[in-house]
Amino acid sequence: MTIDDAPRDALRGGPRELLRWVATGAAVSRADLSRLSGLSPSTVSQRVEALISQGLLEETGAGRSRGGRRPRQLAVPTGGAVVGAIDLGAHHARVGALDLSGRVVQARTLPVRIEDGPEAVLGALLAEVATLVGSDPAAGGGAVAGGSAPGALRGVGIGIPGPVQHATGRIVSPSRMPGWNGFDVAAFCAGRVDVPVIVDNDANLMALGAHRTAHPELDHAVYIKAGTGIGSGVISSGRLHRGAQGSAGDISHCRVVADPAPPCTCGNAGCLEAVASGAALVTALREQGVPVSDLTGVIRLIDDGDRQATALARQAGRAVGEILAVVVNFFNPQVVAIGGRLADCEPLLASMRATLYERCLPLATQTLLIERVAAGQDVGITGAAHLVIDHVVAPA
Repeated sequence: MTIDDAPRDALRGGPRELLRWVATGAAVSRADLSRLSGLSPSTVSQRVEALISQGLLEETGAGRSRGGRRPRQLAVPTGGAVVGAIDLGAHHARVGALDLSGRVVQARTLPVRIEDGPEAVLGALLAEVATLVGSDPAAGGGAVAGGSAPGALRGVGIGIPGPVQHATGRIVSPSRMPGWNGFDVAAFCAGRVDVPVIVDNDANLMALGAHRTAHPELDHAVYIKAGTGIGSGVISSGRLHRGAQGSAGDISHCRVVADPAPPCTCGNAGCLEAVASGAALVTALREQGVPVSDLTGVIRLIDDGDRQATALARQAGRAVGEILAVVVNFFNPQVVAIGGRLADCEPLLASMRATLYERCLPLATQTLLIERVAAGQDVGITGAAHLVIDHVVAPA
């Protein structure tokens, strides 16, 4: 059993948790860590020393005495950006450099043409990561090698807007990424950077970033990413749940009752993505004679109160709500949060919320939080960074 498969209780006091407590300020000393984890001082000290030897924690001086020897304070090194992150979208990519606490040091948004193919797109984005980190990635220190200098690149996390087999880093049958099917992202990147490269679906990374930022205390959550496409990430027992092959949370091709059922890029008809995604709204408005070219135009029309665009947004919200009602009744999460460009579309959000309350069991919605993802445009790269940090901290 790997650390990703272990029950949450079994991880209490593990390296990840100790690092997270220090990174968030919940603990500043070994005594604090012992109190929070319930572990003996000697066990905590042993694990802290291992983290220090890896360059993941550092001692910053003596703290306040409580009657005995002054405790040595602990901190996560923030002297340099040590994690590279790429959140790839259909038309834009957010690229960032973060420190080991998950704090964004530098980030920028770049236009991309997904149809240019994986080599061109990923090669350019990796070069941008190198620029942000301030050194050639191949010169970075080993991701898990003891004694790596703070500021050495420890790894790169990449979010892909399509199905990803997480264990291999390979893309499987993406619907809007011509030329990417079967491409081994991890292997391609490994030939260009001398650090671990971890690949996942972009909705999973949004879920991980949003959860670590807003609701780390909750055990069960569903995060929806609604933009040009639509998908979701699932947090179960406090950790990202991927399922057997990495497709858990992929609601985009669940069928929604629609008449007539619009064709989907997957070859079926009436899928949620064909009804409720940003691309679907653009197509539907064009068919009604509305001259709109992209999702930005759709959102502008909705903000201006356009009748046709608003009606379509409400229909999309109902469709999303119908699928999520099944998820909520089955999974019983504590929070459902929507992110992506359509998250700010109030008619869609209101319709989704109303449908959830109508279709779900009262017990399932009694304490359910339904909200927007509040972490902003860096939520994806934050999730990518935490994916790398978790890999670095995981024991061999």
